[in-house]
Amino acid sequence: MHSPHDPYVRVRGAREHNLQGVDVDVPRDVVAVFTGVSGSGKSSLAFGTVYAEAQRRYFESVAPYARRLIQQVGAPKVGEITGLPPAVSLQQRRAAPTSRSSVGTVTTLSNSLRMLFSRAGTYPPGAPRLDSDAFSPHTAAGACPECEGLGRVHRVTEESLVPDPSLSIREGAVAAWPGAWQGKNLRDVLDALGHDVDRPWRELPAREREWILFTDEQPVVTVHPVREAGRVQRPYQGMYTSARRHVLKTFAQSRSAALRARAERHLTSEPCPVCGGARLRPEALAVTVGGRTVAELAALPLADLTGVLPTEGETARVLTADLVSRVAPIVELGLGYLSLDRPAPSLSAGELQRLRLATQLRSGLFGVVYVLDEPSAGLHPADTEALLTILERLKAAGNSVFVVEHHLGVVRAADWIVDVGPGAGEHGGRVLYSGPVDGLAQAAGSATARYLFGGRTAPARPVREARGTLTVGPVTRHNLRGVRAEVPLGVLTAVTGVSGSGKSTLIGAITEDLPGVGRLVRVDQKPIGRTPRSNLATYTGLFDVVRRLFADTDAARERGWGAGRFSFNTASGGRCETCQGEGFVSVELLFLPSTYAPCPDCGGARYEPATLEVAYRGRNIAQVLDLTVEEAAVFFADRPAVARGLSALLAVGLGYLRLGRSATELSGGEAQRVKLANELQRGRRGHTLYLLDEPTAGLHPADVEVLMGQVHGLVDAGHTVVVVEHDMSVVAGADRVIDLGPGGGDAGGRIVAAGTPAEVARAAESATAPYLARALADGGTRR
Repeated sequence: MHSPHDPYVRVRGAREHNLQGVDVDVPRDVVAVFTGVSGSGKSSLAFGTVYAEAQRRYFESVAPYARRLIQQVGAPKVGEITGLPPAVSLQQRRAAPTSRSSVGTVTTLSNSLRMLFSRAGTYPPGAPRLDSDAFSPHTAAGACPECEGLGRVHRVTEESLVPDPSLSIREGAVAAWPGAWQGKNLRDVLDALGHDVDRPWRELPAREREWILFTDEQPVVTVHPVREAGRVQRPYQGMYTSARRHVLKTFAQSRSAALRARAERHLTSEPCPVCGGARLRPEALAVTVGGRTVAELAALPLADLTGVLPTEGETARVLTADLVSRVAPIVELGLGYLSLDRPAPSLSAGELQRLRLATQLRSGLFGVVYVLDEPSAGLHPADTEALLTILERLKAAGNSVFVVEHHLGVVRAADWIVDVGPGAGEHGGRVLYSGPVDGLAQAAGSATARYLFGGRTAPARPVREARGTLTVGPVTRHNLRGVRAEVPLGVLTAVTGVSGSGKSTLIGAITEDLPGVGRLVRVDQKPIGRTPRSNLATYTGLFDVVRRLFADTDAARERGWGAGRFSFNTASGGRCETCQGEGFVSVELLFLPSTYAPCPDCGGARYEPATLEVAYRGRNIAQVLDLTVEEAAVFFADRPAVARGLSALLAVGLGYLRLGRSATELSGGEAQRVKLANELQRGRRGHTLYLLDEPTAGLHPADVEVLMGQVHGLVDAGHTVVVVEHDMSVVAGADRVIDLGPGGGDAGGRIVAAGTPAEVARAAESATAPYLARALADGGTRR
């Protein structure tokens, strides 16, 4: 055993995922960066081993009941780890926060603001003091009773229920009614009540139209259905329900998303007439701080909020000081454009992680290991410097900071580097170097060293000429105010700007109906599947072909099994029913997020034993799902239908992923590259416009080079590509750049510069220009 004062975290014999019995020592109280190509094993070492072991020890110390859970969740595959303090993980969680959560709830700043209003607000004369709960739209004490704290009310109008008044009721004038028998029943009930169902709607008297659409009465009458040939229908008791009742009830209560969406088409949404969209009860909105309501303060950008808070009076001064100190790191991380009421689901993964990071700075923890997952993702180079300051501050407070990172600026600034590789998947999993950053230059076979010290650049290529332009806008949304952009066709355009400058909003406004473009393909970082059942093989369609190959084997034919037997998504007898083909069972933990543990019956194989007896070329279906893309490409080389999809995945640098890799385990960058590979294998004819949102996020510079080779290939084949991008080596290699800014939020939202990379690099007020100029000077790819 090492002494408790051992200044190193020492890992021995780590075998998680592709790690090949790794031994490594990382000093405590430093910023240590874990680098390596995508899939090399750096996350398996930082998260799967170091963080997982810290969490396991924490469970053990908490309670005896946790021991049983640990056995289910499984300890990391490692010999031993010594010198390990407690750890806090800030991963870019894939799970989206709920629609009710906001910037204020994620950072807990909302609590502080509500406390300020409760204790130090200006109340109307004679009004009692309100508890801080009364200033939250999420509590019964605070929510406006009219809109239930949502800020908007849904209403129906005659126009929304009857879009075409020239039709009669029999012809379907009341479009909001349900289809099929229910709709016919309502029409027959109206007929039985004496309404004319064959007159055009607009000719019916106004009072009658009003009653049909809006009544709350539900009369019951005897309906004598019109006899249809060959069908005898008996009279029945039919109840009438107005169109408004039907739509509002379906929208509020239906479990079916499709039915709710259909109902929503007949609703108009408007700010609540009682609270004006502020979501709170009148008595809460009567309280002000500095002359503003809590809703008005929550709508201000954080950068402006701190300037309007009160400092008179002891209580106000203390609460304001607390708020100001907690907002400061958020503004410093380039997120000052966010307001407290901004819904959390509208934030990018990078924005969410940086919010959590800024919140952690205030937690005052000491002596822990923070394990961070690419905190630079989605950050403009100008904001990366602030990130480095914050990492240094966590270290200065007596903590160790372990960062999985690709951004070379963050890597250069670290105290220590652990480089994993040399390749991905089974070509990786070894520690090539662990030591101070400058020593990496001597590490043989390190892809990171080549970029960190060699300044590798792609070959120079001439700027391509556009074959026409597409005008986008004017766009007025979020912080864009009537912005028009010219997107050149047939070339690669990079859209740049600091976080929150409006990049995603601008490309989100490129609509489907485009003159001169055959189709529009958006390739974003949203997950490709919501359950562990969706995986690489099913998403790309490869699995359909593989299942047919298994069904064609002699063993399957003898047993009379078709392709369905080899599906783990249907109850066709082939899958393991304990886990329903997921391979995992969910383990619910008190006070902690639920985790997945391998299925106790199939051990993660997904299938029942008999199905696994059928082999194709010596492998059963579970073993085929366990192949990496690279291995599968060799295994199926002579099967064009499978090989085509696999070669597309190889081309975007995903050769290290296993075919059965669950979609929920893919990072945002991996999910985006899977979608891109899906597009590449289609080999569509005709002009396509591709919109890519930060395609290089989560990629090592070596993988960026591979990916950009594919992207340039799409452009050379006659397509148009638009990328939102922070990686200046990619921007330097584009044909055109559209730079938004100059800042984020209200300080951004306009086009600061547009032109070739060299032209934008000279733009005076652009935050991107100095970094782009440096990339071009470093041997950028365009002249």
